[in-house]
Amino acid sequence: MISSETINGYLTRLSSREPTPGGGAAAAVHAAQGAALVAMVARYSTGPKYEQHAELVTRVIASADQLVVEALRLADADQHAFQGVIDAYKLPAGTDELKAARTASIQDALILAATTPAQLILLAGAVVDLATELFEVANANVISDVAAAVDAARAAATTARVNIDINVVAIKDTEARSRLAGQTDGLEEKVILAADSLAKRVRERILG
Repeated sequence: MISSETINGYLTRLSSREPTPGGGAAAAVHAAQGAALVAMVARYSTGPKYEQHAELVTRVIASADQLVVEALRLADADQHAFQGVIDAYKLPAGTDELKAARTASIQDALILAATTPAQLILLAGAVVDLATELFEVANANVISDVAAAVDAARAAATTARVNIDINVVAIKDTEARSRLAGQTDGLEEKVILAADSLAKRVRERILG
């Protein structure tokens, strides 16, 4: 499981000639890193100097910590879901009955594989929202990490979008395709715009 292995172990598996983990899991790790950076900046924004913002900072820390956990869960879920697609394509299709069962299994697996990155886009948006809330009160000494956090979340959202698209094009169930589209269409653009805007504000604050 990605959530419990070393970074070196994960990267070794990611670079191997194996189908999992792949881009979807990597996107979730991006989001986890973004959330962790938000939590770090918040923890550096505590103490007497930041006392008037203590309630906000405490809430951001708790939320960001939970997003790290959820992002890593999605990394594992994506790996599992994509393996399900691979396994479904390997099912026998020697008879009409087996062929129909194989097709149904493939379609179910593809829908699941598209659902995980859809959840990840929402999570990436939550990381950017937390970073935006924290920005005005954050410790100036670690303000660059706010930009790093939203850039990681941005990467998570754009990668998740590609992974949705590659699965959705193979889904034959029009209702399922419409449902997935309704859940995600346009969301990554909002994440990108919000991330870019905040990264720009960080740079402006740094440069004065």
